Amino acid sequence: MSDFSQNAPLSRRRMLQLFAVTGAAASLAACAGPGSTKPGAGSSLNTANKSGKVSFAHWRAEDKDVFAKLIDKFKQANPDIDVTQDITTSTDYQAQALQRIRSGAIGDVAPAFRGSQFESFVSSGIFTDLGTSGLTDKYTANLITSGAENGKQYGYPYQIVLPMPVVNTDILGNAGISSIPTDWDSYLAMLEAIKSKGITPVAFPGADAGNAGQLFNSMIMNVAPSDDMCTKIQSGELKCTDDWFLQMLRYYRQLAPYMQPNSAGSAVEPAEQLFATGKAAILATGSYHVAAVRKLGAKFPVDLAPPITSAKGKARYEGTYNSTFILGINSASKVQGAALAWLQFLSDPANATAYANATAQFSPVKGVEYTDPDLKALRPWLDKKTILAPRYQFTDLDVQHAVEAAAVKVLGGTDPAKAADDAQKVVDQHVKAK
Repeated sequence: MSDFSQNAPLSRRRMLQLFAVTGAAASLAACAGPGSTKPGAGSSLNTANKSGKVSFAHWRAEDKDVFAKLIDKFKQANPDIDVTQDITTSTDYQAQALQRIRSGAIGDVAPAFRGSQFESFVSSGIFTDLGTSGLTDKYTANLITSGAENGKQYGYPYQIVLPMPVVNTDILGNAGISSIPTDWDSYLAMLEAIKSKGITPVAFPGADAGNAGQLFNSMIMNVAPSDDMCTKIQSGELKCTDDWFLQMLRYYRQLAPYMQPNSAGSAVEPAEQLFATGKAAILATGSYHVAAVRKLGAKFPVDLAPPITSAKGKARYEGTYNSTFILGINSASKVQGAALAWLQFLSDPANATAYANATAQFSPVKGVEYTDPDLKALRPWLDKKTILAPRYQFTDLDVQHAVEAAAVKVLGGTDPAKAADDAQKVVDQHVKAK
């Protein structure tokens, strides 16, 4: 197994590979063989059809404009190929993409979330085996393991995301906070100092499961008994009613007074607006929303402020990261050759650089150069001791939603023991069903 395994910390040595600039370009080999929709078939690419309309399905509405610019550039070099974006919300994409893409009517090229969705795309035969496409050489090897299964490369992660709360450092300074807290008591003291200034400390999008769950990564990383905690919750080896999980829910309850009213029922857009306008100091989602708040007019400097649920000097991890937006080619696509051309284009260092800097996303593509001020500001986090986002260890969406919903319920006023018991009942049902 690669040293960039699911639970390995993101060390400086491995992350420096991400920033190594290389001038080498890999030649892309065409592959023979028809596509297949047989579940688990791992079909080969059929690159004969290199023209036509390519549907690019994804959930990144905030990236619509930069993808449109890249599509225009692609069109100039490939006049026989049209690329259209099919965009849904992250929550809808996670719930509905499998059914929508299966027929091949949309999503000739489509991403998958790391974890349960990627697993389902592979097991159902939606993703085509891309191991012989030549694309692998364009990516840093240790950063694309989340797109591989059983020795085959089905997709290429296009983003290295830091799913930790984003903080307005101007507000921190005005509140007398000079550094990001590294223990729980200091974190609460920071929130209290912010609140004393008449500012909402934390904007939390509790009604958007995809975004609400990101805080879970930070809250659980230092309180769990093992790094594979979510895998063990799903298997029944660990339980939501265990003392450590209940303690995490109590930490959530301590955060509740520092969030906006009805945080458990808030959508992501109002939370972004609170943060962008300086009415909230922290947006409890991740680095992937920095570009979105910039579009809303935010001018202040940012950093990341993950809650550390441990005593001073006792934290195992400083933060969390994710390797996601795993781009693959639909096995049911009638234009796989054209779809591959689009994926090749996105994998070119110049185009990946344009995407990374326009969206404030780190990239696993070799040769990407970062000029965006926010990427430069957040880059030090790539050298810290971080854990691969635990929530994506879940491969059963029902279990994931039940476990993460326990935390949101506590923020809404439910007793931690009741919320934990409700979640465990769902987990138990799924364990028994296996």
